[in-house]
Amino acid sequence: MPDRKLPIALAIIRYSVFAFFAVWVVEKFVKPESTVAIWKIFYFTENLPLEASYGIGVVQAVILIGFVLGLARTWTYGLLTLMHALSTLSTYEPLLDPYTRVNHLFWAAVPTLGAMIALFLLREADTIGTLRRR
Repeated sequence: MPDRKLPIALAIIRYSVFAFFAVWVVEKFVKPESTVAIWKIFYFTENLPLEASYGIGVVQAVILIGFVLGLARTWTYGLLTLMHALSTLSTYEPLLDPYTRVNHLFWAAVPTLGAMIALFLLREADTIGTLRRR
């Protein structure tokens, strides 16, 4: 019985992670100034051009589409997990001080990262709704 449930659980994780990241990818196109501000604060990039947001968005969109379709799983699942890990680690200060302002909201990234690592480890069992050949 658990063998039948595993692909369903993994698909739920994949689709919810897709939705989570889609919000951030779309933001790079509709509010590129937010990307510039985020990179300035968390990635110490003083002069990121506004146009860079579009380039970052395109790269992330390609990876995200491959991810949701289950293509090149080691690469797409791995790159998305790595991007999220770096993003989560870049917010270490709010994570270490969760009760100042709304810093506790940064903690939502931690279980998301855990789910993504689990999905990466179980990527071969993630078969529902993928375009990958079996």
